[in-house]
Order: sequence, then structure tokens, then C-alpha cells
Amino acid sequence: MGANSDIMTSPLDLPQVWQKPCYEALLDTLASLELSPPIWNLRRKRSDILVEQESLASQRKGEVTRYLSTIIKSPLAWIEDDDRREHLWEQASRRMSERCGRTAMGEVVRRWPFGGADGVAYEPFELIVREPALTGDSLGFKTWGSSYVLSQHLPRLSASSLFRLFDESLGQPPPSVLELGSGTGLLGLAAAALWKVPVALSDLPNIVPNLKHNADLNAALVEARGGSLTVGPLTWGGSEDEIDQGLFGTPFQFKLVLAADPLYDDDHPALLASAISQHLALGPDSRAVVMVPQRDATTARLLVAFKQAMLDLDVPLFCDEEDELAGQDDWIEDDEAGAVRCWLGIFSRGGTPQSLC
Repeated sequence: MGANSDIMTSPLDLPQVWQKPCYEALLDTLASLELSPPIWNLRRKRSDILVEQESLASQRKGEVTRYLSTIIKSPLAWIEDDDRREHLWEQASRRMSERCGRTAMGEVVRRWPFGGADGVAYEPFELIVREPALTGDSLGFKTWGSSYVLSQHLPRLSASSLFRLFDESLGQPPPSVLELGSGTGLLGLAAAALWKVPVALSDLPNIVPNLKHNADLNAALVEARGGSLTVGPLTWGGSEDEIDQGLFGTPFQFKLVLAADPLYDDDHPALLASAISQHLALGPDSRAVVMVPQRDATTARLLVAFKQAMLDLDVPLFCDEEDELAGQDDWIEDDEAGAVRCWLGIFSRGGTPQSLC
């Protein structure tokens, strides 16, 4: 939110252009009207899911939009410095675009808080993630709500379903982790920080530069907590030049494979199943953890196809456990958060499946 987001007066009480306010007054006002993407606290009611503080701008959207228009349209002639006038117009235009939905917002930086959850206590920390402007084919430039849901669920998984991989009494090294379709990297970053393990983040070649930026941005925090990060391109079913051969050229490397919100078209279920099979380590202890939000009939159909694709592999991957977690998607109907059911499945190579999910 903006620096003065606790201002709760009417936009009519803000500095008006007919009053010819000084540059500093207008600049401070525009800063107070900044809108940021929501961060969800999963322990709060849906009505409280949006950002911790609601700004004047989010409460009085129409009035604020009209107010911003007066600044954009004004020549601001009483402000003598050309650069200062340009800066005010630029800031007013940004505040206007923020009220036109996520696509219009341009680049944003979001801070994701982590603390004790699901009965597992740990020292709180915060991850910082950059999301570039959403233009064209940009699904990988948005942090989807299911990534945060699964991220906060990781400590409970390591203490329960994945316990054998993290059991220090067995004298084994920490499990190596691969995240498929990392996007902005929130889930993989959280895994490295919470599990104190090496995590490889991967996505399409055009997504990797921003993914690498976010890994670098959080590397010091992750390393201080005992984890580490590597990043590289890994296109499911892609040619050799679309896959970082140094990181991902050797099959069956990773004891844990993660994927959150990975299914968007009819090709994805088989491609994802094949990618998991190729990179998941052999043996009965390795696990793949997959989360699929059930937004509509299409995502439900893709999930069914994915489950079947896992069973249709030459060496099937069985769903040992499944769960359903409450999640949120942002940017539903502009700046309202939308509840969504998130299916969680844990797959293994060996043994008799407890469930075919």
C-alpha cells in the first residue's frame, strides 16, 4: 500500500488542482493512493483476505479515479519545474492503471510473509517476488495463489507425509528438490527456506530471467536458513536447447518434485506427468507433490487427465495421498479475491497405491 494508506478522508478533502497545491503535497497524496496486489493470510476469513490494510483508494474507487483524472488533465502550470510536472502526471497515471486490474498495473513487487502455520512453529520470514507486467503470454509472470497455499503447507508435509525424506536419524543428506513450472518462484523459494534444502527452479526459457532475478533477490535469506537455489530453463517435452543440460540433463536426480497450478491446456497433463517421471529419483521414497486449483470445469477435467497420465507412464506414478486446501485467486473481478479449492496429490513410484485419487 501507499505510505499514507491509513488516510480515510473523502477524496474531496485531498489537495485539489484548483487550489494549486505544491509539488510535495500532490506527490505525497499520490503515494498514499498506491494500490498493491493482495497478500493472503490463510488463517483469516475470506472477507479479510485482501491486503492487511484497505486504503482510501480501494474503498472509493470511482471517486479516486475521478480525482486522478483531474491531475492527469491539468497543465499543472503553477509548478514551474517541467520534470516535476512530468513526474506527477506519471504517478497519477500509474495510480489510474492500478485501478484497471492486474494486467494494466505493470511491474509489481510483492512481499510474502511466512510464520508458524498448521501447528508447526518456525521463525517468521518474508520472501520478495517481482512480477513483470502481464502482457501477451505471461502466465509465468504472475504469482498464483495456489503457490502460496502450498508454500505455507510445506512444514506440515515434511513433518508428516514426507517425513522419511527429512528424518535426520537416518543419516541421509537433505533431499534435492525440483520445482517444475516455477513461474515467479515463490514455491521453490519457500521450499529452500523452510526445508533447508537445495532447490532447482525451472520454467520456460523466456520466464527464466525473472525467475533468476527473484532467486538472486532472496538468495541471502535462503542461504542463511540453510537452503540453496539454482535456476535454469526446462521445457516439458522440449528440445535440448530448451533445457539446461547441466542442471537437468541427467534423469532421475531429484528426491522431491513440486508443481503448483501447472495445468492450462490439453497438452499439459501428459507433458507434466512425463517431466515428473523423467526427473523424479528412482526408488520408493521419492515423492512428487502437485497442487491443482479447481477453478472451473476445465481445470477439473485437466486434473482428471493428469491423474490418468501418471498411471499411463511406462512405470506408473501412484497417488498415495490426496487432500483439498482452501485457496485464493487474486484479480478476480478487478481487485476482489476469489475463493478456490486446491487439490493436493502426493505421488510415488513404488508400492501399492493407497488411492488412485
